[in-house]
Amino acid sequence: DMPSAIAVVPETSGRSQIKFGNQNRNINIVGTTPNFADVYQYKLTYGRVFTAAEDAAKKRVVVLGGSVPGLLEVDPTMLLGESLLIKGTSYQIIGIFEEKGSVGFSNTDEYAWIPLSTSQYRLTGNEDLDKIGIQINPEVSMDNAIIDAERIMRREHQIIPGAKNDFSLSDRKQFLNMQQEAAEIFSYLLAGIAGISLIVGGIGIMNIMLVTVTERTREIGIRKALGATRTSIMLQFLVEAMTLCIAGGLVGIAIGATAASLLASLAGWSTPISFEAVSIAFGFGAGVGLIFGMLPARKAARLDPIEALRYE
Repeated sequence: DMPSAIAVVPETSGRSQIKFGNQNRNINIVGTTPNFADVYQYKLTYGRVFTAAEDAAKKRVVVLGGSVPGLLEVDPTMLLGESLLIKGTSYQIIGIFEEKGSVGFSNTDEYAWIPLSTSQYRLTGNEDLDKIGIQINPEVSMDNAIIDAERIMRREHQIIPGAKNDFSLSDRKQFLNMQQEAAEIFSYLLAGIAGISLIVGGIGIMNIMLVTVTERTREIGIRKALGATRTSIMLQFLVEAMTLCIAGGLVGIAIGATAASLLASLAGWSTPISFEAVSIAFGFGAGVGLIFGMLPARKAARLDPIEALRYE
């Protein structure tokens, strides 16, 4: 009835409690048909996807997202063939997907999938669907496909002409583009906050070093009287400013690594620490010390030795 469609994936969805051993978690349980893995391009790490026969027979089988074993604190190789309780009912684990990563606020790696008929019979208690995914023929324009889908949905829902739709249609590509744009804006926002923090921190370092130059005026005069050049005086204070920033950077890296480890162990989040990111942050810290330490260092280097020696 819809020539533009290659495949149709009906879905029910809802959060339910799962239990394995002494571990309890609330995750999203999706009831769907076996073709969902091909349509949404999920790849299996272990096991298999349920079959059409298992869907028709309302079998209690489940396929887990890649992050679920971590949430249950179990080695994924130990889960296949084991029983998982969903709302107190036992389901056999037959497969585990590869991790795909989260998109926006949705993380399908923390989902579990069961046959659609099993979900309707055992979880929802009715034949209602929450969503229908449609894979469109690439030779058909998206606008024409949406018109076809709307026509069929209005007919099935018996909506009279002129009445509003009681459903919504969305293009997955548009959704992904919106997510990417939001991620870019969020990245720019974080970069702006980081830039302001660097400037504020740099001003603080500069003020500290200016106070240090004032307090050590007599020391600078003695060094110049003993033959120290402007370059050596300037280099001394630049090194001190950079050391302050690098020390602060090391403390920040230690705090960040500790927080990432705690989030990974307590909340089950994936928080890898990138060596490149740490190196860049370390370099920025040294750069802030160099730039904002320049003014105090030049002030120290330009002090007149006689006036400096007279300073009380």
